[in-house]
Amino acid sequence: MTGIPGDDPWFRNYRPAPDAPVRLVCLPHAGGSASFYFPVARALSPRVEVLAVQYPGRQDRHSEPSETDLTVLAERIAEALGPWTDRPYALFGHSMGAVVGFEVARLMQAAGRGPVELFVSGRRAPSLDRSGEWQPSTDEEVIAEIRSLNGTGDALLRDKEMLSMILPALRADYAAVRRYRYRPGPLLDCPVTAFTGDRDPKARVEEVRAWENHTASGFGLHVLPGGHFFLVDRQAEVLRTVEDRMARSRAVPM
Repeated sequence: MTGIPGDDPWFRNYRPAPDAPVRLVCLPHAGGSASFYFPVARALSPRVEVLAVQYPGRQDRHSEPSETDLTVLAERIAEALGPWTDRPYALFGHSMGAVVGFEVARLMQAAGRGPVELFVSGRRAPSLDRSGEWQPSTDEEVIAEIRSLNGTGDALLRDKEMLSMILPALRADYAAVRRYRYRPGPLLDCPVTAFTGDRDPKARVEEVRAWENHTASGFGLHVLPGGHFFLVDRQAEVLRTVEDRMARSRAVPM
């Protein structure tokens, strides 16, 4: 396949790269949308074709109900991803997207079409117990949480009209994160590469290191300066590692 049909609701291909030997499928954070990865597509094309996942309930899918079950969301993405596995691909997820990516990787591996690598960013390993951790539930708590993580501009959070548009997706995503429970299963047979910021309160280094317990095929940890959204400021460093790892994984030609 050389492009994404206009009626495909799940993927956005901002910079088509039909001759790229590999795809990178990117999954957004809570409240995030596919456009978060537009700079990634711009930076990697034409060497890598970037598919940014668009969750229901935001941007051009705002009329659809958001999914409040991460496992179901992963199942829907895995089903949609099937036709796009005609060439090697890797998964990249930030924060909530890392957990969704992990569940997608498990499903695709079980179907015999697993990724060459799973990249996880700003997220503790899914097997770590979260049952006692406080999570925001009210609108006020969700907004305060987003503001504290510097994930959305403060001006946007003060704009009542814009806030009314993004809050439903934020509420749904935080509900999905609260409800998620890790289910033991086979280890991934692809490598896992993890990134985190050295000041990220949501993904401390030792918690992120525990991702190595989820793969039988190699693990790497990269700690970069910054908080939860270190990815924005350190994009070049992260993408250099991503490209290098994809070139090595299963001898994908680059």
